[in-house]
Parts: sequence; structure tokens; C-alpha cells
Amino acid sequence: MLKAVILIGGPQKGTRFRPLSFEVPKPLFPVAGVPMLQHHIEACAKVPNMKEILLIGFYQPNEELTRFLFNAQQEFKISIRYLQEYAALGTGGGIYHFRDQIVSGSPEAFFVLNADVCSAFPLAEMLSFQKEHGEPNSFVILGTTANRKQSMNYGCIVENEETNEVLHYVEKPSTFVSDIINCGIYLFKPDIFQHIGAVFQKNQQDMLLEEPTNGWHRAEAIRLEQDIFTALAGQGKLYVYKTLSFWSQIKSAGSAIYASRLYLNQYHTTHPERLASNKEGRPKISGNVYIHPTANIDPTAMLGPNVSIGTGVTIGAGVRVRESIILHGATLQDHCCVLNSIVGWDSTIGKWARVEGTPSDPNPNDPFAKIDSETLFREGKLTPSITILGCNVTIPSEVIILNSIVLPHKDLNRSFKNQIIL
Repeated sequence: MLKAVILIGGPQKGTRFRPLSFEVPKPLFPVAGVPMLQHHIEACAKVPNMKEILLIGFYQPNEELTRFLFNAQQEFKISIRYLQEYAALGTGGGIYHFRDQIVSGSPEAFFVLNADVCSAFPLAEMLSFQKEHGEPNSFVILGTTANRKQSMNYGCIVENEETNEVLHYVEKPSTFVSDIINCGIYLFKPDIFQHIGAVFQKNQQDMLLEEPTNGWHRAEAIRLEQDIFTALAGQGKLYVYKTLSFWSQIKSAGSAIYASRLYLNQYHTTHPERLASNKEGRPKISGNVYIHPTANIDPTAMLGPNVSIGTGVTIGAGVRVRESIILHGATLQDHCCVLNSIVGWDSTIGKWARVEGTPSDPNPNDPFAKIDSETLFREGKLTPSITILGCNVTIPSEVIILNSIVLPHKDLNRSFKNQIIL
């Protein structure tokens, strides 16, 4: 019997996703037409003998999360529960705090997945790999290859090339260590809790030597990467399974558009029914496009590549949309143009208006390049990136918005470039 744990974080973890995370918890933001979390749950539900999926985070339970869990349980016919942390406990502290729930029913192993990654999720392959490598109670990290410079932005893994044992692990090193990086997806045996417990005991002892300030929380705040993997490396217990399939982080809104492209491409094999096709009386489709059945789109519109259209969206005549996510209830009036942008819930773009951003894609000439986690500002200026319209934004006719972020509930009356519009 197997279980899976998905670490969904909490409100303060979605700051780079604003203003979109103001309206919906980041893990429920739609990527390729479905909530980000659904890709993880779907992958876990496909694993044979998977009995339960647990979400761990510190979001307050809310109507959207409750509705999502109910619908997911109905669709995937598997128990899915949300366990709320009392504070941010880190990637190791959360699973340690709820260890009794995880080991209930005596699973032989369990997966741990970070919610903010986009992946093909080769979970069955990781299971087979674990059975073939190391001792029975070994643990597996999913790894992939990055280029030399970008690898230092991730957890770096030095492996034994013959056995795939992790010999050395460094989280975000200051100098080059290895081009194999941690994907944030793990396969553990219940024995992992002995190692996390040892760190917890040490943290408690350290707290006793200091002034007692919220000591229990600080003792339980444990990071798998720095506190556990670094110590386990070289002990014959930790192995890396390297995937050649796609993988990317989803830290910012710009990376959501790139993740959407990866998932839309995967739909050719996993969900061809989700991809729109060219039909008479329907809009012109170029490349991979997802259109929700409730959307109303003029047949003279042109969509794609990499476009996702949400529920109840209205798109008028002659509209052009490319490399963008259009969220539910939005209206794109006749002949407007939307490129490299996210259009927020219930927003309106007027006739002949243009909303355009700058893509933050990895270098297409480097097969190991990853998407850069750009800071919002560079040298005192807004970093050129995708354009984001928050919910209920109105862009009037013939206005141009370039490389800008528009906060919710704004009615604009002129063009903007490289601005945050408060």
C-alpha cells in the first residue's frame, strides 16, 4: 500500500504569484485548464496500490479548497485530505508533524511532492528504481540535469554514477557543485521519520539553551533539503533517479505560462480530448490550445500556440491570443491582441487594445536550461516579464499595456509600459 503527500505551502509562500494569488490559493491556479494541484493528484492516482493523498499546508480551509478536494475525490475515486499546519513548518517539519496520519494503515512507502513544480511525474519509474537500488529502506530523490550556471539556484546532487547513490547534497551552493538538481519530488520509506525525528530532538535541545521564544514551532521547522538530505548523503540511504522528461518550477506567474505549455504538449498523449482542433465555424487554432466548453469564441478569432481559455470567457471577432492564460469570466472584445499575458478573472479588454508581455522562457538553444526565477525589480526598474491583469480590470479600446502588472479592480484610461499599476 502506498500514499502520497503534496506540500502546498501557504499564503505568504505565493508572494511572487501576486496579484493572481490574491484571488485563489496558488496551488489552485489553473495551468493548462485545470488547477495546478490536479496534475499532481492525477499522477498520484495513476500509481497502482495508491490508497490516499494528503495535502499539507497552512492555508486556512476555504470554500475553494474544500470544493476542489470534493471534486477531485469524486473524479479520481481516492481519499484526498487536507491537513493544516499551525505554522509554516518547512518541507520536513510538515510531514513529521503529521507522521501518524501518513503511516496510518502501514504504507510500505510514500511520495512527497512539492506543489509548485510542473512535471511528467515519473512516479511508477521511481518505485521500480527504488526496488532495484540500495537497501530496502533507501530513499529516492527525483533529479534532472540543469546547465552549469542555473544549477546553483537549486539543490545540487553529486552521485555515484554506477549506483546512483547520492554522495553529496548542497542546497543552492555559491559555487558549482553538480549539474544534477533536485526536482522536489521524493519517495520515502516510513524510516525517514527516524532521521527527521533526530533533527527535531536536536532542535529541541538547542532551544533549551536559548531564550524560550516559540520554541516548539522552531524545533518543528525542519527542511528536508538542508537538514535531512545533507546528512543522509554518502550513507548508502539516499539515491537519485534522473528523469529525461520535462520539469520546471512554478514560482512566478511567468513560469505558469511556461508550465502550461509543457502540460498542453503532454496532453497529446495523456488527454487529447482537452486540446482544441480546427473545425468549420470554430476559431482558428495554432498549436496547443485548451478551451473550456463554456467559453464563447467568435470563429474569426485566432488562438495559439500555448493558450488556455477558462470558464465563461467571451472572445470577439478578429481577436488574436498567443502564449497566454485567459481566466474565467474575462471578455476580449473585437480585434484586441493578447500576447504573453495572463488576463485575470472577469477582466475586460476593449476593442483594438493590445496587452503584451515579455516571455521568460528558458534558452531554447540549451537543452538543459531552466526558467529563471526573475526578481520583480532589477536596478530599480521593473523586470520585463509577462503582463498580468488582476481580476476585474478594464482596459479601454485602443489602449496598449506592455510588460506591466495591473492590480485588481482597476479601470485604466491610458496606455502603460513597464509599470505596476496600483
